Amino acid sequence: MYEVFKEFTFEAAHQLASNVADGHRYGKVHGHSFKVEVFVRGEPEEGKDWLCDFAEMERRVSDVRAELDHNYLNDIEGLEVPTLENVSRWIWRKLDNLLPGLDRVLVRRGSCGEGCVFSARGL
Repeated sequence: MYEVFKEFTFEAAHQLASNVADGHRYGKVHGHSFKVEVFVRGEPEEGKDWLCDFAEMERRVSDVRAELDHNYLNDIEGLEVPTLENVSRWIWRKLDNLLPGLDRVLVRRGSCGEGCVFSARGL
């Protein structure tokens, strides 16, 4: 079994006012640099000896990145409460039918030392 991954980053603002008590620092609009890792798992395609075409993977993740980068996440459908959990699940849902063998999505806020892994396949 093989596993390959593609990384991308995006910058975005959000707030979690509906998710935290009044006065909580996450209730204010703030931004992060996010790092995403998308993992595909399986066996190499016969005759090509690769699990996936990285150029195709790049096209798919670039479309997702474009939706997120330099945007206010709360305004994106499905990310009205943009927790790390919801962001990682949202990315999964965007890529699930486009990347055969999608195994998991990891989203990090590097400067905070925080992250979340989502997989509908189970961990």
